[in-house]
Amino acid sequence: MLLIDKLRIKDGLTDTEKRIADYILQHLAEIPSLNVETIAKHTYTSHSSVIRLAKKMGYDGFKNFRFGIAEMAHSQMFHPAFVDANFPFASTDPTEDILKKMADLTISTIHKTRAQMNNAIMEQAAETIEKAQRVFLFALGDSQIRARSFQNKLVKINKYLIVADEYGDDAWNAANLCPNDCAIFITYRGKNAQYQKILKHLTSIGVPSIVITGNPKAKISKLANLAIVASHDELDFLKVGTFSSQVAFEYILDALFALMYAKEYQKNIVELRRKQQLLEQGILSEYPREE
Repeated sequence: MLLIDKLRIKDGLTDTEKRIADYILQHLAEIPSLNVETIAKHTYTSHSSVIRLAKKMGYDGFKNFRFGIAEMAHSQMFHPAFVDANFPFASTDPTEDILKKMADLTISTIHKTRAQMNNAIMEQAAETIEKAQRVFLFALGDSQIRARSFQNKLVKINKYLIVADEYGDDAWNAANLCPNDCAIFITYRGKNAQYQKILKHLTSIGVPSIVITGNPKAKISKLANLAIVASHDELDFLKVGTFSSQVAFEYILDALFALMYAKEYQKNIVELRRKQQLLEQGILSEYPREE
């Protein structure tokens, strides 16, 4: 989870530490040049309270904590304007503002998702999918649309993905999975009880699994071999749409496809040209040439 999210969520912080966190969020541009004494003075707290907050945020001391804040402040300066992921526009907004806000939300979502990505985990996930004989993707609702998009891309590199939840066959597909297959789960909340059951079963028989979620505390993540977490400020139900989460999922899946494609880049380019010629000029073309 990003530092700015930890400070906003304030999970596990005391009232004193919450006051310090609020002060930092309200004075991002100033904090990097301040010391412990100044922060303690303005928040009516003590030096030890500031140090404790730094350690709870994952830093060994205030100096590194301040560096983290400096990076966060710099990032905020160059990010698009903040947009509420749940209600990104209002009824009174003119067309120009709505278009700008949706663009800002999309851009900031991708930047934030990228900042949370672990390169090693992404590489392992791409390799797991590439090695699998069959790929089963479990996803519902809007996330299943992202699954369809990923399925369409994989066809381009001769990899075929099965949408496991289609026609309500998730349990049957789970029962058919083998250790040489791979299972991918996309769930923003990460609270799907059926997915947890399926993952426990897959773990027991040695099927590689990947979870893509927006919940850093999701139990489902601990059941999988690999977890890709993209945490955003999107509520479970009270929202206009699943804009932020779906942009994040689409970006993650696109990135996985790109990693797979790049691994066999020259081979894929050669195959692309061969198939393109077949589709445009060969027997599979829409308007084949007369003999």
